[in-house]
Amino acid sequence: MQQIERPNPATYLGKGKVEELTQTIADKDATLLLFDDELSPSQGKNIEDITGKRVMDRAELILDIFATRARSAEAKMQVELAQLQYMLPRLTRMWAHLEKFRGGIGVRGPGETQLETDRRLISHRIKILGQRLAEVQKSREVQRGSRRGEFQASLVGYTNAGKSSILRSLAADSSIFVENRLFATLDPLTREVELAEGESILLTDTVGFVRKLPHQLVASFRATLEEVLQANVLVHVIDIADPLWEDHRAVVVEVLTELGANHIPMINVFNKSDLLPPHELEAVRGRISNLIPDAVFASAEEENGLDALRRALLRRLRAERRVFELRVQLSDGRLMAELHRNGDVLAQRTEGDEMIVSVRLSPEALGRLGARAVAV
Repeated sequence: MQQIERPNPATYLGKGKVEELTQTIADKDATLLLFDDELSPSQGKNIEDITGKRVMDRAELILDIFATRARSAEAKMQVELAQLQYMLPRLTRMWAHLEKFRGGIGVRGPGETQLETDRRLISHRIKILGQRLAEVQKSREVQRGSRRGEFQASLVGYTNAGKSSILRSLAADSSIFVENRLFATLDPLTREVELAEGESILLTDTVGFVRKLPHQLVASFRATLEEVLQANVLVHVIDIADPLWEDHRAVVVEVLTELGANHIPMINVFNKSDLLPPHELEAVRGRISNLIPDAVFASAEEENGLDALRRALLRRLRAERRVFELRVQLSDGRLMAELHRNGDVLAQRTEGDEMIVSVRLSPEALGRLGARAVAV
């Protein structure tokens, strides 16, 4: 432990503490130093020079974890972009060969340093990845446009809170990848979830958040996180068995505020209630209910453990969609198909050459029908 007003700009730790750290490394025969904070390029280089050991900060470690988890082409591009943006200002200390010079036809002056060459190549790669991700973002916008009439919910939360398990259970889809580890999900995944007979929503799983998430990752994953901004409701999944759940909840709210999603209605779901013994669960539930009166308690692993969440989503769906009675021409089969596609047709009766249709629709969906359907 060290109490200082602010990190040392040269070595993060104070001079004496760095000397103590060097001695500890020798005693422990350590090969790697991990800092649970982001170091500046010069701080990392100076500590490596003094200790003679490899230094990784929190941002680099999280980027490495993301790199091992990425499975889709989009996730791989996003992680590579974030890694290159992190690496660019730190090239000098990352590769020993960078101090060499090389000459040749078409390079300026007596020769171009390997460092300059690598900087140029990395900058070019960053530009290409940025362009490719912009194209991916456009295709995502097209996908989102096709879902605009649907009620959409997004699962958000700290990493490993159980979001994928909830989607897998609600959608009854065993193919959804679930694993008890950090950042098992990097790609958004959407499934249709039936809440009651004839009433369903689209539920999307998103990448988990973490305390002090590297800003490079927030930037490169923005296209993915924009799924959150399209949601009618956010389902904030919190691991009730984690003693740090309050800190994790605050981190998620902070990231959502950064993304501009803090105006979207939220359902707080306390998951993994099956991991606490009954007496402890009762005490924790009582405290949470005082803090968050409308909190939902759930378990993705127990039978009927998500019934309370289904009911909460169904209430939100019905609050969003009002029941309208519309006059539709009997000959307008296309309009009837639209009503069935974008709403829940509850009843219909014929009056002359018109049909009176009772349908539950969102006001936006009704507006898109225009003058073809007249509300009674």
